[in-house]
Amino acid sequence: MTAFLALVRKDLILFLSDRRALLVNLVLPILIAIFFGYLFGGSGAAKTGAIDVALVQQDRGDVGQRIAAALKADATLRITEMDAAQARQAVAKGSQKAAIVIPAGFGEAAGAALFGAAAKPRIDVLYDPSQQAVLAMVKGLLTQQVMQVVSAEMFGGKTGRAFTDKTMQDIEQHAAGDPDGAALKEMLGSVKKYQERPQVKAGPAQAQAQAQAAPGGLSMPFTTSDQQVSSGPVQQGYNSYAHSFAGMGVQFILFLGVDMGIGILLARRSGIWNRLLAAPVTLTTVLLARAASAAIIALGLLCVMFGFAVAVFGVHIANPLGFLGVAICFALLTASFGLLIAAFGKTPEAARGIAVFATLIMVMLGGAWVPSFMFPDWVQKVTVAVPTRWAIDGLDAMTWRGLGMDAAGTAMAAELGFALLFAVLALSKFKRDQQ
Repeated sequence: MTAFLALVRKDLILFLSDRRALLVNLVLPILIAIFFGYLFGGSGAAKTGAIDVALVQQDRGDVGQRIAAALKADATLRITEMDAAQARQAVAKGSQKAAIVIPAGFGEAAGAALFGAAAKPRIDVLYDPSQQAVLAMVKGLLTQQVMQVVSAEMFGGKTGRAFTDKTMQDIEQHAAGDPDGAALKEMLGSVKKYQERPQVKAGPAQAQAQAQAAPGGLSMPFTTSDQQVSSGPVQQGYNSYAHSFAGMGVQFILFLGVDMGIGILLARRSGIWNRLLAAPVTLTTVLLARAASAAIIALGLLCVMFGFAVAVFGVHIANPLGFLGVAICFALLTASFGLLIAAFGKTPEAARGIAVFATLIMVMLGGAWVPSFMFPDWVQKVTVAVPTRWAIDGLDAMTWRGLGMDAAGTAMAAELGFALLFAVLALSKFKRDQQ
């Protein structure tokens, strides 16, 4: 036991005296976690920027102008008027996420198409192919504004009254015996009565209030109430720093495991490993001591990172006991991963390249960079066999999700299972090589 503790103490002293190791394994993950946490909303106070959208306004009629004004008034969009060539070039370069082209005569054509009496006019939406989510948002906002403005004009504007009169005349001349025409005429008759209703004269104050009010017409028949749902305290809400610190902590601590494994390979190459085994200590003792020191360092780094996140960015650890359990199991997983690299690595150079690649793949599939729900279904199923997913999900569950020990137990069991598997494979390979 004395030899075991001496070996562990030696590794801890060497790590703490290495400023480069402290920089890479502690400072860098904190800085990157801050960046990603802020990028994805921070602690909830940050607001996302408006979407840059170019507007090609070819319809100079009243309806077209009102649609343009409504789009410009939407806080979600940052509208810049351009001609068609400028808009296409801006979208191609990425300076504008999308472009809306309102063609000449759109207002009148859209009004006629509202009642199915004419072909539907087309609005071209140019978009950056890397901005699929932006395209859906822009089309939704465009639909809302067009429907409200066009319907308001058709039920109460000059264009609507002229269209109603013309359509009713056409039905009387060309579709008198058509049942559908008769039904349309009856509906338009009701619309005409609504259009010709007497208007109450408003005073100056009322007129100003009506001018500032939202235009009439068809509008969304409902509103939504957005409510955050988690098991943690309601006032905490979602803090993206919690997830970013979990993801970056897992990534860089796994790099620590890689360095531990490479260190063993370098010791074997230099002959230090053989001299160490020549001492009155067993191979198992040496390997367990190296794994224990790596696990202690990994646990310390993860706790320091989250301590910083709690103190500076208000990250809330809802289940401290569960968090500690998940962190300890991940530290053991990191240590066994390092042993696995040392056992199966041929040379330090080759092992480092493969290990870094494997680590980045595991971190990516674990959801540290891109949320796992964005993956295809089959990829989401594959990630069940990736240890980093359980580590990141476990840390999320113990922080902003505020789940109980059942969620911690599931993550801990998965991490310990992978740690045991890696350790058994590594020890068996070391023993075969020693024979």
